Amino acid sequence: MKPFIVVADGFDSDLFNTLQTMDEFTVHPKAKSSQGEIQELAPEIEGLVIRSATTVTPEFLARCPKLKYVIRAGEGTDNIDKAACRAKDVRVSNTPGANNNSAAEHAIALMMTTLRKTAAAHASMQAGKWEKAKFTGNELTHKTVGIVGFGRIGQIVAKRISGFEPQVLFYDPFVNRDQFPNYEKIDALAELFKRSDIITLHVPLIPATKNSINKALLSLMKPSAILVNCARGGIVNEDDLLATLKEQKIRGAAFDVFANEPLPTDSPLLTLENLVLTPHLGASTEEAQVRVGEMVIHQLKEFFVNKNLMNEVKA
Repeated sequence: MKPFIVVADGFDSDLFNTLQTMDEFTVHPKAKSSQGEIQELAPEIEGLVIRSATTVTPEFLARCPKLKYVIRAGEGTDNIDKAACRAKDVRVSNTPGANNNSAAEHAIALMMTTLRKTAAAHASMQAGKWEKAKFTGNELTHKTVGIVGFGRIGQIVAKRISGFEPQVLFYDPFVNRDQFPNYEKIDALAELFKRSDIITLHVPLIPATKNSINKALLSLMKPSAILVNCARGGIVNEDDLLATLKEQKIRGAAFDVFANEPLPTDSPLLTLENLVLTPHLGASTEEAQVRVGEMVIHQLKEFFVNKNLMNEVKA
């Protein structure tokens, strides 16, 4: 019997067609399914490809007696209960690196639109207004940019913004300062928050980072500073962020990720003029989707045909 593969949360159409034609698998004919459909398919699923919309919980695993392999089409795996998967002998992989450039560029785009107020200016013009004076912004050039998490994405951000001649600070306990002599490693997160004009987050959501950006750190930011989060929802305490922005203690913020997604329509974050919001677009480029799809297909074949597990995520 061929392994039954379900792609739950969307896939590049050309690559999905390629996956469907492969002799090695039986593939559910929809590249994106509702959560109800996924639950109905659960008893037969052997390989599951997800993004951020589908969660793999103990309850879901209990409905999947045949499940052997879960691939997160992306990097973050906080929507997968990996301990529960280990207990059921279900292996978990991600696609590291495929989204890195896309995520880094989106963080920079959010920096720029927050500094120059382009999103608000666009909305104003669509409303028939010409409020030039209202949207005086700030330059990125020569600013101090603090990068929290200096892995692959954080490093790309630093490289891409180099043309603006910023001073780049980074905080990452797992990165040696000698590796990056052109940037300044900061040993205390509080110092980075005090010194930076722009702070951008690039860390995973794990117990150590959940709600780690809170009132205490936000209160250290310059009144002229901005905060960008294209990493994971839940890293920033949203109640503390809301209070900070409502009281205009910082210039503004831009968020692509949220503790609950989709962001509820009654979220008070939607009422803030000094907060730019995007619906988890960090990986949403055509180029990134192709790279992710190629990696997923390769990893499925390696696992089910060649018995080779690639990019396993255990913790």
